[in-house]
Amino acid sequence: MNPRVQVGQVWADNDKRASGRTVRVENVDGRYVQVVDSRGRRSRILIERMRPTSTGYRLLEEAPDA
Repeated sequence: MNPRVQVGQVWADNDKRASGRTVRVENVDGRYVQVVDSRGRRSRILIERMRPTSTGYRLLEEAPDA
C-alpha cells in the first residue's frame, strides 16, 4: 500500500547520509513525486519510498489545504 502523498507536504529524509534533509512535494505524477529539497535541488522520488523506513521518508507537515 502506497502512502497518501499530496502537493505541499513536507517530508524528512530518514537516510543517515542525508541528515536534516527535507523535501516539499511539488507534483504527484503516476508512480513518482517531484520535490524540491531544503537546498533548492529538484528531484523525482518513487512514491513507494515515501514511508518511514531507514532509507525512506517520514511526513513532517501536511499540505496547507489538507
